[in-house]
Amino acid sequence: MKILVTGGAGYIGSFMVKRLLDDGHSVTVADSLERGYEKAVDKRATFAKGDLNDGSFITSLFSGDTFDAIIHFAGYISVGESMKDAYMYFNNNVSSSLHLIEEARKHNIKKIVFSSSAAVYGSPVKVPIPEDHQKDPESPYGESKLMFETILKWYQRVYQLNSVSLRYFNACGAALDGSMGELHDPETHIIPNAIKAVLGNRPFTLYGSDYKTPDGTCVRDYIHVLDLVEAHVLALSKLEKDTGAFAYNVGTGKGFSNKEVLEMVKKVSGKEFDVTMAERRPGDADTLVADSTKITTELQFSPKNSDLETIVNSAWQWHTKQQK
Repeated sequence: MKILVTGGAGYIGSFMVKRLLDDGHSVTVADSLERGYEKAVDKRATFAKGDLNDGSFITSLFSGDTFDAIIHFAGYISVGESMKDAYMYFNNNVSSSLHLIEEARKHNIKKIVFSSSAAVYGSPVKVPIPEDHQKDPESPYGESKLMFETILKWYQRVYQLNSVSLRYFNACGAALDGSMGELHDPETHIIPNAIKAVLGNRPFTLYGSDYKTPDGTCVRDYIHVLDLVEAHVLALSKLEKDTGAFAYNVGTGKGFSNKEVLEMVKKVSGKEFDVTMAERRPGDADTLVADSTKITTELQFSPKNSDLETIVNSAWQWHTKQQK
């Protein structure tokens, strides 16, 4: 297939591009490079630099050969940042996404896989969280993801543009040999920030110790980036066979607290580091753990790399190589 990957110069997008190319697909990467890195784009892919909110860029992107499918990663990802600048999140995550699928509709593209988030649920009343749980986002980030899921639902009903929204829990980890990994600026994720604290011989800042969890810190469901990529491959296969607007949680069904994650970083690195406590970040829920029954049953998804030690060890390999 000819596949357009938006945000393909970012963390998850770059892993997705490599997998698609390895599987024999033709891939075009669209990325503004505002938060992605051109060096992360696989040389086998066609690269188009531009902003999806730029009408002329969107037009030029679709002016050549048509695409068989789109995998849409491009978007801002920080809950805390969205609480400070809601406009930026709605403009980038909703407006630009709408431009993208409208152009896709004009070119009769019928398949899109969307990078959504567990943030659509807000603070859950039921854990693990099933897909039909009430949606009550607690940040503009989560709301922006839910808005675009809703847009996709209507584009399917009105225009027969079929979609799968994958609600990520916590994407993490790196290539098992450390050759690819997570690189964000700013970096907000606990595992890379804890590893950077170790490598920089500095304290780690932990936000919040008064959550309604066993040890007082947030509990999250961590999914390895390689398993997340596999979920996208399965989602594409779903759209080859079925029509509709589908949504799946992508997680393991098991949660780890922030303190447990920090202990694993200490174990893998073999080093101790100081932890400084700070106030909660706005918009962070107590516990987010996936009920992954639906994706396991319907798509036969089975994460193979998402035990916490494998996740942290792969991230450690990546970040230590960056230091050299």
